Amino acid sequence: MFEPVSQTLPVMILSYLLGSVPFGLVLTKLAGLGDIRHIGSGNIGATNVLRTGKKGLAFLTLFLDGSKGAVAVLLTQTLTNTNDLALLSGLAVLFGHLFPVWLKFRGGKGVATVAGVVTALAWPVGLAGIGTWVLTAVITRYSSLAALVSLALAPIYALLLRPVDGDLVWLLAGMATLIFWTHRANIQRLCNGTESKIGAKGKKSDDSPSAE
Repeated sequence: MFEPVSQTLPVMILSYLLGSVPFGLVLTKLAGLGDIRHIGSGNIGATNVLRTGKKGLAFLTLFLDGSKGAVAVLLTQTLTNTNDLALLSGLAVLFGHLFPVWLKFRGGKGVATVAGVVTALAWPVGLAGIGTWVLTAVITRYSSLAALVSLALAPIYALLLRPVDGDLVWLLAGMATLIFWTHRANIQRLCNGTESKIGAKGKKSDDSPSAE
């Protein structure tokens, strides 16, 4: 059922703006580490922040990127009492993280934000996805591969754990497609055997900021 535009537009805009806050970039600058976009992969997410050697900062980035996804969904659910708008909010906050207006629409890769969104919408599905990420990361030491595996399985988890919620399944399928797109360079490096493993130190670069 379609929601009134008077509700939908504010929810989408506010969720997008919340998602567009680049916590990894802000935190590393505040810590005196410079522009994270010139370190390692150039990404603003927790995995690249970890390449600075600051584990606490990387964990905080992960927590905040995930929290903004959860907060957007939970606030929408609380204020509107509408599941359809909560789903739209989750999609909008992810778009904000991937394409932030402040960074010329070149943001992060969205894995932590998706985890926050899904956990807020359906915590059993979220926990299953997070567990899959952790298991894959521990076995392979590849953050990107862990993300791809967990997102590929997320719609299946939703079908098994929330079979009556077809809209959630479609949302997860769409989010998985976006995450695979943001990881296209990682997929190529995984195939070539040149992908960096978790914890690898990143070298400073003079190249232009990149989201890859």
